Amino acid sequence: MLKKIRVDQVRLGMHLHALEGAWMDHPFWKTRFIIREAEQLRKLQESVIAEVWIDPEKGLDVADEAPAVLPTPLRAPAPAVAARTLPAMATATATTSLPARPALRPAPSSTPIPAPSKSFAEEMRTATAVCEKGKAQVKKMFNEARLGRAIDAESFMPLVQEISDSVIRNPGAIVSLARLKTQDDYSYMHSVAVCALMVALGRELGYDEEQCRTAGTAGLLHDVGKALMPLDILNKPGALTDAEFDVMRSHPVRGFELLQEARGAEQTTMDVCLHHHERFDGGGYPHKLPNDKLDQLVRMGSICDVYDAITSNRPYKLGWDPADSIGKMASWKGQFDPVIFATFVKSVGIYPTGSLVRLHSDRLAVVIEQNPAMLTAPVVRVFYSLKSQMPVSLQRLDLSGGTSDRIVGRESPEKWKFTFLDELWAGDAAKR
Repeated sequence: MLKKIRVDQVRLGMHLHALEGAWMDHPFWKTRFIIREAEQLRKLQESVIAEVWIDPEKGLDVADEAPAVLPTPLRAPAPAVAARTLPAMATATATTSLPARPALRPAPSSTPIPAPSKSFAEEMRTATAVCEKGKAQVKKMFNEARLGRAIDAESFMPLVQEISDSVIRNPGAIVSLARLKTQDDYSYMHSVAVCALMVALGRELGYDEEQCRTAGTAGLLHDVGKALMPLDILNKPGALTDAEFDVMRSHPVRGFELLQEARGAEQTTMDVCLHHHERFDGGGYPHKLPNDKLDQLVRMGSICDVYDAITSNRPYKLGWDPADSIGKMASWKGQFDPVIFATFVKSVGIYPTGSLVRLHSDRLAVVIEQNPAMLTAPVVRVFYSLKSQMPVSLQRLDLSGGTSDRIVGRESPEKWKFTFLDELWAGDAAKR
């Protein structure tokens, strides 16, 4: 039976089943493992987590203690889609059994994703060219749709393949780079970004290459209906009126109609286009569908669409910090499928590339690369001292090993008014 104990009672050899508290405070991206290393124990004891659940049947017990005992499983088992180990937040959000869903995808395998075959810096150069090509092709598609010409969905297969190949070589590069947009190219680059995010999420869910391409195509074409929106509304620099918002809410249906007439558009792509603004709790639009009526790709698309939208600069507002966006999305109860969202966090990181973070050493840093095996300890670039309130020499720091420093919190770029953060992680690519 599971036992709930204080963190100071934890010792090497115990099987950690779950952590109490908010998932953003968890020192590990995973739970349900035996604590075998002193470094793991140190990170747990130095975190803000006060209590954990252990499984004495799978590891050591607490001697001479009588902690609270939970006679039944702590969490309902995750559905088949979550067969791959998820971040700790999955156990914090999926507290009830989820309704049955259409078996539209095979259960993901438990095979670990291979390590990147290219470094982040190397893949950034290729990803930059792919993003530029993608922007040009989506812009051309939007222009042709505005002229009343039919869309050729099959013509995007080579582009989706290039984006998918980039994700396979190093997912962090194109996923992070596609977030960088100007106000003028937002609508086009948003499609490229959601394509990359869908491929990366599909990989975490265990999709094979063909299924990832299907997910990527759905992401690339999900917003095609915006091509038929009035430009003065689409690019309006201020808040929309109720009437203007009603017009914008028609873009999923308009896009669906375009794809019905398109050459080679799959039904799954049309479904994502039509329903990516539906919510898990049934409160979305255009049809307020309950979650058990939404295809898995639709639920993936709604997460990827929102994440890229809120982290990007748009005509009417600046984008939010990536890590802050993850935290806010986690707090929006009922909007997203909690299990798929947990997997999404694993695909982009608890502190996604480009996030501004505060270190234990009283310094500020920007996340420049992920450590897939330790999502709370990415590679960062240190650039500012909070003690002296002055910039410091740039330092690349891998928080997963060889340092006692660690992230202690997120920081708001808006508060600090730093204007160069993108250049710190993306280099010249941030100036494109």
